[in-house]
Amino acid sequence: MSELTANVNWLAVIVGFILSFLLGWLWYSPRMFGVKWAEGGGVEMGSADSMPVAAMGTQAAGTLLLSWLVGVTAAHNALATLILAVVTIMMLMASGGFFAKKSNYAIATETGFVAAMTVIMVAVQAIF
Repeated sequence: MSELTANVNWLAVIVGFILSFLLGWLWYSPRMFGVKWAEGGGVEMGSADSMPVAAMGTQAAGTLLLSWLVGVTAAHNALATLILAVVTIMMLMASGGFFAKKSNYAIATETGFVAAMTVIMVAVQAIF
């Protein structure tokens, strides 16, 4: 278990998590990709009052876990391992999107978000 916690910069993990989670608000907003993503994924855009709690909770948990993974790979100087893990996640997400018959735009939006989050998290690790 120590390989998951030893030398991890927890401040960078938390900051990377917060910045990436906030990016999601913008990424999936009508100002960026939200409207066309929703159309391509069969999602109904609603108001802030109707946010799906389970989806937001699992997104937060997944974002925190990804930030922790970035922190672990940074602590062990294993950027190639991180890239392999993130590309694997993106491929599995794309596969699920194709099975669900989402549009290519929706799939690209979702996988692109994971790539963007990862870039932010890596940058935060480098800064802190």
